[in-house]
Amino acid sequence: MLLPLVALAAVEGVVLIGYAVYVAVNGFREGTTGPAEVSNPPALISLVVILALLGAGMLLIARGWWQARRGARSPFVFAQLVVGLVGWEASQSLDSAERTVGYLAVGVAVIGIVLAFLPVVSRAIVTEE
Repeated sequence: MLLPLVALAAVEGVVLIGYAVYVAVNGFREGTTGPAEVSNPPALISLVVILALLGAGMLLIARGWWQARRGARSPFVFAQLVVGLVGWEASQSLDSAERTVGYLAVGVAVIGIVLAFLPVVSRAIVTEE
């Protein structure tokens, strides 16, 4: 039963790392354009590093789920809350593509939280340690 949690955390980690690569490549190709928060090289580098670290963290959480570690649950749930909040903000956008991604993110976050607290998951992480 931990396999869906492993997959979800791994996919989120890969997406975050992929987005970090996208931001870095876009920054090199088009320069530092956009909002003031990412319109200078240090801010762009900081964004790429933060996204890459968050992605790596999600991959570590996926490994923790794979090994049935109880310690994987708290950071996973926290990450899902963040994904849900970011998704909720995106779902309020006027752009239909951004709104769709927002709804998808909220759905994934809710599914992740529900899966993390299923009794079968609790039994698996308690008995495997």
